[in-house]
Amino acid sequence: MIGKVLRGENVAKLIWYLYGHGKHEEHADPHIVAGWREPGELEPLCRTGGRDFRRLTGLLRQPHAALGERGFAEPVWHCPVRAAPDDKMLADAEWAQIAADIMHATGLAPRGQEDEAVRWVAVRHGDDHIHIVAMLARQDGTRPRFWNDYYHVGEACRAAEERLGLRRTPPRDGTAARRPTRAETEKASRHGRPEPPRVTLRRAVQAAAAGSSGEQEFFARLADAGIEVRRRYSQRDPVQVTGYAVALPGDLARDGGLIWYGGGKLAADLTWPALRRRWGDPAPATAGRLTADERDAIWRDAASAAEQANQHIRSLAGSDPAAAQDAAWAAADTLHAAAAVLRSRVIREAATAYDRASRTPYRRLPARTRPGSGLRRAARLISATAFITGDPALAQVALIPRLAVLADSVADLRDAQGRAAQAAAARAAAQRLRTAAITRPPRDLRQMRTAASLAGTAFPGGPQPRQATVQPSPQPATRRRAPAPGPAPPRQRRRGS
Repeated sequence: MIGKVLRGENVAKLIWYLYGHGKHEEHADPHIVAGWREPGELEPLCRTGGRDFRRLTGLLRQPHAALGERGFAEPVWHCPVRAAPDDKMLADAEWAQIAADIMHATGLAPRGQEDEAVRWVAVRHGDDHIHIVAMLARQDGTRPRFWNDYYHVGEACRAAEERLGLRRTPPRDGTAARRPTRAETEKASRHGRPEPPRVTLRRAVQAAAAGSSGEQEFFARLADAGIEVRRRYSQRDPVQVTGYAVALPGDLARDGGLIWYGGGKLAADLTWPALRRRWGDPAPATAGRLTADERDAIWRDAASAAEQANQHIRSLAGSDPAAAQDAAWAAADTLHAAAAVLRSRVIREAATAYDRASRTPYRRLPARTRPGSGLRRAARLISATAFITGDPALAQVALIPRLAVLADSVADLRDAQGRAAQAAAARAAAQRLRTAAITRPPRDLRQMRTAASLAGTAFPGGPQPRQATVQPSPQPATRRRAPAPGPAPPRQRRRGS
């Protein structure tokens, strides 16, 4: 069960939309299931020309109107709450209890304290969801306090899941990356991009951070990747960087300027303080041209670091899970570095899947450990080999199964901590890594010298020759009559992350 928190200005337009037919005629039997009064007293009256919402909206507006200039600029609090598609259908009474629990948890309408409550209603116009609408003004003439309302909505939803036997959703703990908005996804599709710029930028920043030992190298790697960078400097010390933002060339706003994303808008562990924390280890020496043996040694060291981190996490999973967090976090760097150097789509997908499993809830940074530092050092050394033309070797391929085992250990660690969503992310990464490790180069790869034989060597996830495909002949499109559109929802601002 998922609840969102939105803010708006026009409660009359929102009520009108909730009782309308919807954009695609999806609203069926709209009615109030709960509110600050009995639902029957609040239900809009049916007139000859339709429903009359004036009484309901007038009652909702009264406390806010009494506040005058002390009222909020966006006084409408809107919370859609939706069950999972495979959940059982809930009765009106069950949705009413969920709505009341949410209003109590947020502090907007505490049970038994009518004077400290706001006026609100919960409208159901579909089988699987309701809309809670409230005005941010208490009935005693003061403004309500609703700090962290988005998180309290999630807590109430998870309590309802447990009570009613619904599908469990992960907690809002800050471990998930920021998802592209629907507008970003639709814009990427219109411009022919394979993915929204937010996703492309997050992957580029993760790879640059994993292969860097400091801010100068980090910004240089972003520039080499074709990413636009904007730095923020301290007002006290003009040369000290205090933040950054990135943009994808060609991703423009309506005014023609680039659309910028700060590190925190990409992922919780890509903020500037988090990046500086991971650069605390001394940079490994990688100057000069590396020989084939030196490159193999780097990959063997990385495999050894992964094995040491795996043993470290296994030994602490049951006794001190917090002490294993640094190694779990640092493993993401090794994965992103390997994916960037090997240019493997499968390993890149594994690194993306693993990201959530690596993060500490609520943006807390873990204490540094030797196994974690070893993984970060390995990531930087691996990134140094990206500038050297080479081919897959046994030492490179041997790292992938070690990383799969490490991801499995992190999954068990997250299970021991009761973090189901992070455990699932780690197992998904392990599965992809095992898929990447299925195809191995021949045993005598080290003795292969000719360009022709090297070109024939297969490596999982690498580039494959394109094969001609026969496109089916287009079928004549049948014209469908579009349903009459209902009232459009009012523009609202989403809160939370």
